[in-house]
Amino acid sequence: MSAHADTHAHDDDHGHHHKQTFITKYIFSTDHKMISKQYLITGTLMGVIGVLMSIMFRMQIAWPEQPNVLFEALLGKWAPGGVMDADIYLALVTIHGTIMVFFVLTAGLSGTFSNLLIPLQIGARDMASGFLNMVSYWLFFLSSIVMLSSLFVEAGPAAAGWTIYPPLSALPMAQGGSGMGMTLWLVSMALFIASSLLGSLNYIVTVINLRTTGMSMTRLPLTIWAFFVTAIIGVVSFPVLLSAALLLIMDRSFGTSFFLSDIFIQGEVLHYQGGSPVLFEHLFWFLGHPEVYIVILPAMGIVSEIMAANSRKPIFGYRAMIVSILAIAFLSTIVWGHHMFISGMNPFLGSVFTFTTLLIAIPSAVKAFNWITTIWKGNIQMNTAMLFSIGFVSTFITGGLTGIILGDSALDINVHDTYFVIAHFHLVMGISALYGMFAGIYHWYPKMFGRMMNKNLGYIHFWVTAICAYGVFFPMHFIGMAGLPRRYYTNSNFPLFDDLADVNKVITVFAIIGAIFQIVFLYNFFVSMFYGKRAPQNPWRSTTLEWTTPVEHIHGNWPGEIPSVHRWAYDYSKPGYDVDFVPQNVPLKEGEEELQH
Repeated sequence: MSAHADTHAHDDDHGHHHKQTFITKYIFSTDHKMISKQYLITGTLMGVIGVLMSIMFRMQIAWPEQPNVLFEALLGKWAPGGVMDADIYLALVTIHGTIMVFFVLTAGLSGTFSNLLIPLQIGARDMASGFLNMVSYWLFFLSSIVMLSSLFVEAGPAAAGWTIYPPLSALPMAQGGSGMGMTLWLVSMALFIASSLLGSLNYIVTVINLRTTGMSMTRLPLTIWAFFVTAIIGVVSFPVLLSAALLLIMDRSFGTSFFLSDIFIQGEVLHYQGGSPVLFEHLFWFLGHPEVYIVILPAMGIVSEIMAANSRKPIFGYRAMIVSILAIAFLSTIVWGHHMFISGMNPFLGSVFTFTTLLIAIPSAVKAFNWITTIWKGNIQMNTAMLFSIGFVSTFITGGLTGIILGDSALDINVHDTYFVIAHFHLVMGISALYGMFAGIYHWYPKMFGRMMNKNLGYIHFWVTAICAYGVFFPMHFIGMAGLPRRYYTNSNFPLFDDLADVNKVITVFAIIGAIFQIVFLYNFFVSMFYGKRAPQNPWRSTTLEWTTPVEHIHGNWPGEIPSVHRWAYDYSKPGYDVDFVPQNVPLKEGEEELQH
């Protein structure tokens, strides 16, 4: 494999002979480092919009039917007199979910760090195809624009939930958001899937073909294993969502009935027959559940890297971590049915999905125990990236435990489609993945921008975010167990839930405080680009190859030859050395054994 990299060892000057313009350097760039920044900044801006939407619908739930100047200013005709319309509430929930799952946690997290780290950590000049890499970003950017443009159509954006179940999504006349807004949603997702597939194929080919001399698969950092396996899951599962979207477009526009059967509207029988909305659920969740791991696996890889570097210890159970990543990837594709336990599924089939769902807890637990064992008795450097990594392990465990309840078909019936589900997946996937993303940004910011972020602002950002995240999602478990259903824009018509109104207000206050304090992060992020302290070449004293490149970016990563690799990625505190880290490109001493845990 390493022979492929040698062909790139002599082309390091290919980026120096032609003068780059602003457009070729910053906009239509083929340099993986610049594309990673484009993904990060686009994903961050989409995240701001997604969080703002969540604050608006949280305020509606806490203080229903009360006039609000924010609603009047931002929603216009959808909030007459400052009172939010029921249709726009559903639309905000739908677009918030879509933006956060796909545009922030999939593209913003995986697109940023796969692009930044794969060539740098495997010892490659760039991605296998810089042009395809550029195209994948611009398809993502275009899909973001189309998704946001749906907010401005006359009848309103898609409002069928981020899962877009038929018949709401399949009948343009079903509600306002089922019209042009839904069509734009589908177009946006088709562009997004094309972007993801191009990016994933690029990542896979790069890892397989462009590793430097000596970089065997068992010397790869766990970040690269995570990105590599995530890309494979994406290639397997994303086309299924594309097929579901295409069939949905045919139902909407060409009179087919793949997902529609025996529909009545105002007493009138529509001509659809023979279709099944449950078929759509199968197709959607065949992507939808692997999507959870497409989101969380990159964060797991990032956290593994940061914990080893900041514990000054080798990662515990390196090979077990790789096996658990592969096991999670395999099992994630055969558990989708646990989202459908109350859809009328055959109870025997439900028991099969219960078994596979509970089985996935094993590799997840292996990873959790290995992280805890890595930091056990370590010389911990408690910087911001490390705090977010520890926070990730905390939310992953606490959120994952409730998955055992939801994964059991008998127990799930009681809490399905309540706030219990929202609490579970926001903690185990949403907050955990965001923590992984924040940890990665704080850790690799010096590599991306050549400057350091402000540590004290980072501490404020972490502690307020951590407290508010639990303040929002921990109480949701209890109101969910009390039966409060999700996606209701007001619960004031149900006296049964009157006692839960104050809990909803507390949740909303935590959500508002947490959202406001993300401004601290945004300020730190953008100001540090220009005024942050200049970064040394290896600020965290890490062992991986990206820290051997110069601080000033060059297109080609290394001046001269690409370094060869002589050891695995986690030689921290190794006996026989004066320093507590040995980079991968340092040859083994005579008689020294290479560690492989």
